[in-house]
Amino acid sequence: MRSAPHGGILVGVERLPQRDQPHARLLDTLGDEEELTMLLAVIIFLATLVLVIWQPKGLGIGWSALGGAVVALLAGVVHLADIPVVWDIVWNATLTFVAVIIICSILDEAGFFEWAALHVARWARGNGSALFNLIVVLGAAIAALFANDGAALTLTPIVFGMIVGLKFEPKVAFGLVIATGFIADTASLPFVVSNLVNIVVADFFDIGFARYALVMVPVALVSLAASLAVLRIFFRKSIPGSYDVSALPRPRAAVTDPMTFRAGVVVLVVLLGGYFATDAIGVPVAAVAVLCALVLALIAARQPHALFRRLSGVERATDVNEGLVAAQATGGAPLTVGADPARTTVIPAAQPQIAVWSVVKSAPWQIVVFSLGMYLVVYGLRSEGLTDHLGQLLANLAQHGDLATATGTGFLVAGMSSVMNNMPTTLIAALGIEASGATGLTGQMMAYAAVIGADLGPKITPIGSLATLLWLSVLDRKGMHIGWGTYFKVGIVLTIPVLAVTLLALALWLTILGP
Repeated sequence: MRSAPHGGILVGVERLPQRDQPHARLLDTLGDEEELTMLLAVIIFLATLVLVIWQPKGLGIGWSALGGAVVALLAGVVHLADIPVVWDIVWNATLTFVAVIIICSILDEAGFFEWAALHVARWARGNGSALFNLIVVLGAAIAALFANDGAALTLTPIVFGMIVGLKFEPKVAFGLVIATGFIADTASLPFVVSNLVNIVVADFFDIGFARYALVMVPVALVSLAASLAVLRIFFRKSIPGSYDVSALPRPRAAVTDPMTFRAGVVVLVVLLGGYFATDAIGVPVAAVAVLCALVLALIAARQPHALFRRLSGVERATDVNEGLVAAQATGGAPLTVGADPARTTVIPAAQPQIAVWSVVKSAPWQIVVFSLGMYLVVYGLRSEGLTDHLGQLLANLAQHGDLATATGTGFLVAGMSSVMNNMPTTLIAALGIEASGATGLTGQMMAYAAVIGADLGPKITPIGSLATLLWLSVLDRKGMHIGWGTYFKVGIVLTIPVLAVTLLALALWLTILGP
């Protein structure tokens, strides 16, 4: 039996006496109403999804999702009581995501990522094949710490600038750019914070940061190795040859704010350590990320001003002492502060070098509204019983063993992500896993496989993730247009083998670890 939309129990019409026609007509009416509400839930979901992906006239994703949620509320597909339930699912994920992106953006303004990329280019010693490998590894590291969006949106312009500076051919440029975008998602597995969907699934199934890392770090390393192998095979004719290292600027020249740069390194260590340390006491990852973002933003903004004014005085005194020592060593006159223009640029430590408020304002705040609105719309699908069908399918997969559970769930979620975006897919998959009734190792296998499917599946099509759509727009502004057809032909060839290998690694490793 199942509940009717307005309470009560629906009983099969065939069980009613034939003479009780009024009751039969009433049940028929209720059945029609249920089907109509279910159809309405699907239409609202699809319409909202189209608006989110299409973004007509620059309509923000948050407003599209919010509009869909309002329509769902007015239509009775979801109810006001569902709002706190959905907010409880999304708040930790969205606030963590925004905080990590703010940290990423501040470090980008300070020159951190360009500095890292220039070091990588020098480590390759002019060997194009080594450069290709190192850029992929750098992208994986950035994705692990700063989420897939941070990796794609910060590293791509830097790699593009490197391509221009080294005068690589167009086919070489295409291979490097695709590799940068591809690895941003396929390497966003190792930590809960490496992808927004990771946080949603971890929160939904109460998976701690340490447990998640224990399971997914080895799997992520397999995904990285598989991604690099597939990329090298696919772009074997596009991997650059030798290049002139001297054409690149010195890494130190990329640093625009040394104080924020140094503080950022410390913040990153504290951030990662804090995730593990607070996991044991149940502190949400959002608390750690927001605190670290606030500290770094205050340092970049030189606030509180009185503290940085005193630091500036210490820096000036240090510079004067260094000048006196240098003068005595050379037998010349003492150097005065400000005499050397190069030194003058680093003396005023109290003056911010980064427009922090602009960085904060440009953070993806709409993702908060989007997550709440879109997930309310998705929750309507659950209310109408649609996710129960997915649960039944997953339950059938579970009957064929752990390998079938991992690969079946992963490919199913990947396919859904590629055609209807990984954000709504993630909650649909989580609700489906819950509806399947799977527990223990089987339930965990489904949850982690869903993460892999939602992280890798979006690389098949341009609409699979919002990060990919933003990444393509960044390339357009740089003068490199990649059509959706071209993207799909490359994306599906690259993604399928990496997805298969990664899911096999999950099935093996999680079976060894146990629940």
